[in-house]
Amino acid sequence: MYNFDEIIDRKGTNAVKIERCNALFGTENVLPLWVADMDFRTPDCILNAIRTRLEHPVLGYTLPDKDFYPETQKWISSHHNWPLKKEWIGFLPGIVPGLAFTVQSLTSPGDEVIVQPPVYYPFFNVVKNNGRTLVYNQLKKIDGKYVMDYDDLEKRFTDKTKLLILCNPHNPGGRVWTKEELKKFAGICEKHNVTIVSDEIHADMVLPGNIAHTPFASVSEWAENNTVTFMAPTKVFNMPGLISSAYIIANSVLRKKFADFLEASEMNAGNIFAYTGALAAYKNGEPWRVEMLKYVQGNVDFVADYLKKNIPQIVPMLPEASFLVWLDCKGLGMETDELHRFFSFEAGLGLNKGTVFGPGGEYHLRMNVACSRKVLQQAMEQLKTAVDKLG
Repeated sequence: MYNFDEIIDRKGTNAVKIERCNALFGTENVLPLWVADMDFRTPDCILNAIRTRLEHPVLGYTLPDKDFYPETQKWISSHHNWPLKKEWIGFLPGIVPGLAFTVQSLTSPGDEVIVQPPVYYPFFNVVKNNGRTLVYNQLKKIDGKYVMDYDDLEKRFTDKTKLLILCNPHNPGGRVWTKEELKKFAGICEKHNVTIVSDEIHADMVLPGNIAHTPFASVSEWAENNTVTFMAPTKVFNMPGLISSAYIIANSVLRKKFADFLEASEMNAGNIFAYTGALAAYKNGEPWRVEMLKYVQGNVDFVADYLKKNIPQIVPMLPEASFLVWLDCKGLGMETDELHRFFSFEAGLGLNKGTVFGPGGEYHLRMNVACSRKVLQQAMEQLKTAVDKLG
């Protein structure tokens, strides 16, 4: 029904993953398996909705459709067992900007913000670039998966700690945090009266056979009243260029504070296609999502099997959610910068350098497997050839 084997040439479209290769890898001659969008065709239900809107000759100032918020509420409630209310939801022009907005609106210069590296690198940027103090609660790797270090977390709080940014599910490790893990985490945060910002952009990317995603705000009454949650259809439906996200805040005081900041910044509205694409995705995108996740799981399995049989020096952390595979390359005996150059110039692969994800990212690279199986096979064969030459 859907052709995920299709190879789509993205050259000439100003695609970030292609246009920035030379700057990041020192060469354009790489398979770009880095930035976290997919090479799959965006679902037809979304493209057709946009085409239909384009049949009208005026692209004027536009409000969200009357179904926009009810369908967003319906999707999140039904997919994540979270009976949220419609008034908790607001439009957000992108989750990374949203992270910056929370830092700006809920903290003051000099306040401390805790993050849990290795983690999505904009978490660091929105803290440091806004004059706040970055505090690390580094994750631990146990049995090939990341877990939270609760003992260390207890030590990180001070009277200056105002915010903690949670990645749920985790990027780059692909962990789907269990309800029990999140409850224990919430209990510690409650003791220290800190606000949580939960980036849940990968909530709809849980791969087949794994536990369901648990919204952090749903684990306790305290969590519900002290959490700013971000979700979006853009990642899972491969339309990140539309910049369409949502914030969910149950606490009316916290919600007003955040919403007032967005309004004062003139950042509380989207464009025509942000609304159109999101509504189409939530209304009609589920069949595509289910099949896409099956294909991505097949790609993850392919990479894991290939590495085990042919390049055992590289050990993948198998994601429970997302199309990102975190590669532990310590067995190759190279430092991270050398690894990055080796992958770029010897294997011809453009992957994210692990150290940009903070402490714990050393000796790692992040690979995006949301591409055709044929491209992925080519990537693995190029890597094997390069590794074999090392002797």
